[in-house]
Amino acid sequence: MPEGDTVWLAAKRMDTALHGATLTRGELRVPQLAAVDLTGATVTEVVPRGKHMLLRFADGRTLRTHYRMDGSWHLYRPGARWRGGPAFSIRAVLATPEWECVGYRLHDMAMVPTSQEDTLVGHLGPDVLGPDWDLDEVLRRLLAQPDEQIGVAILDQRNLAGIGNLYKVESLFLSGVNPWARVADVPDLPGLVERGRTLMLANRDRPEQSTTGDTRRGQDHWVAGRKGRPCRRCRTTILLGDQGPDLQERVTWWCPRCQADPRPVDPRARTGQPGTEPRRARY
Repeated sequence: MPEGDTVWLAAKRMDTALHGATLTRGELRVPQLAAVDLTGATVTEVVPRGKHMLLRFADGRTLRTHYRMDGSWHLYRPGARWRGGPAFSIRAVLATPEWECVGYRLHDMAMVPTSQEDTLVGHLGPDVLGPDWDLDEVLRRLLAQPDEQIGVAILDQRNLAGIGNLYKVESLFLSGVNPWARVADVPDLPGLVERGRTLMLANRDRPEQSTTGDTRRGQDHWVAGRKGRPCRRCRTTILLGDQGPDLQERVTWWCPRCQADPRPVDPRARTGQPGTEPRRARY
């Protein structure tokens, strides 16, 4: 699933294309919104909210879209060939005289009055890249469940919005924290949270997501996607395991030496014993 910085950059580009423009074509190709025609609507702004994108219109409506695992928005100049996938995967077309914004495989699309956006995103915690960022509030939410695994807790969008699996595993590694440690046992919880935010801020204006400072392929991450390869710090073999309620989407990479913990919630995490290997690795 795209991280918050990917959505932030996409919203920035969409806002540049659509801000203040009146749509000459506005199609929503999902059953619940098939009767909505946005032609003639004026876009006031496009903003990210965690992993959600909100398109606000001058008539007081907001369109929410979510990428999930495979969604994307593509911007084309009029007359250019659309290359985001087969036509049947298109869920939205928003066009102006200058741009054609085409949404492929978008999920959770909904239209509500702008005054009621909270019904869609009000459950989210402070946005890592948003104007509502509040470290104290994030810590309060995390510590409200002190026995939760930290690797699960920082992915919970109700605690903080925008962090995904990449920044989870990279910030945990850089902080020397075992993914299966209890929230209450993390020695510097504010530092861990701010480290994840710093990584996202460093990448939000570019498509590359480097956490090492090197954007070259294969050199851009510390542990993510590096199962079986030596740790860049100590040369110990990087492990990969399942974590969280939805194991197929919560794979976790970690270094058992740099991120050792004598009391992880799941003791198998210390050695990568059977049961910590994923059913299907995703990255």
